[in-house]
Amino acid sequence: MDEIVKQALAKWPNVPHCTGWLMLDRRGQWRMRDDAAQAAGALGDVIRHEALIGFINRNYERDAEGQWFFQNGPQRVYVELGYTPWIVRLSLADDALRLTDQTGAPFEPAHAWLDDAGGLLFSDGASPARIAALHDHDLDLFASHASVDDASHGGVFHWRDAVDLPLQPIARADVERRFGFIASPAARAASKP
Repeated sequence: MDEIVKQALAKWPNVPHCTGWLMLDRRGQWRMRDDAAQAAGALGDVIRHEALIGFINRNYERDAEGQWFFQNGPQRVYVELGYTPWIVRLSLADDALRLTDQTGAPFEPAHAWLDDAGGLLFSDGASPARIAALHDHDLDLFASHASVDDASHGGVFHWRDAVDLPLQPIARADVERRFGFIASPAARAASKP
């Protein structure tokens, strides 16, 4: 967390939280969702300002209930998730595969998952495990390093030399519960009496 954010929290500890205004989409883009976008159920506008994206990335965290947020000074801005809290890109450099999350940090997978909608996910070895969806632009590279069975219910991802990750089946509807996160803090807040 940025030092300026810590100072703002100390100075103004009781600023109300914000929900519905920030989204991490299925491709790892941060999106601003004004009232009209929220009312229409739209994704909102992609944030393109590099300094703002960097600030969000550095101050992106999870609360004890599994809601992801961006600490914006003294205000906690809860994030609507297009799927998972992390989106990863797969690349090949120096004959080695690499996964990088939307903040630019390396992501070391411990498990690989294939959901019932054809989405590919990775979880790491942390506790609790981080779950990340693979960006759809990287499916061809993934396919060139994987063997998927004919029914698309499993297979193997050839991650590193002598390191194969079995592709485990998972229902998309079970991902949120299985990995302990809340995809829509706004819907959760609206359902509370």
